[in-house]
Amino acid sequence: MEKKTIVTGVIGADVHAVGNKILAFALDQAGFNVVNLGVMVSQEEFIAAAIETNADAILVSSLYGHGEIDCNGLREKCNEAGLKDIPLLAGGNIVVGKQEFSEVEKRFIAMGFTKVYPPGTQIETTIADLNEILGIK
Repeated sequence: MEKKTIVTGVIGADVHAVGNKILAFALDQAGFNVVNLGVMVSQEEFIAAAIETNADAILVSSLYGHGEIDCNGLREKCNEAGLKDIPLLAGGNIVVGKQEFSEVEKRFIAMGFTKVYPPGTQIETTIADLNEILGIK
């Protein structure tokens, strides 16, 4: 079976590289073709990479607290670029301050994200969700 391609990276002006590398390694070990864009990735770079690699999903990381701002509008840009149904997942420390995660999740879902994860989510959770979303047995 052909590997599913996941584009991942750290969005915005965020330079937190360690978690991104661990995430990419775990996804690779789980059998995904991983396109890791590294840190300080713009929405446009995520979209260009997804188009270029015919990606099956985009997984956005953010650790510096501005993920909500950085992710706003990504779904619309994906739609405009012809990636209307691509799953969008986001995780990390994606908002400023202590906020009730259920509220944060509602805002990300309203922005068009498929799944959103709070800080400290185990990578196995994300991998299981990707398998389910992408129909991998």
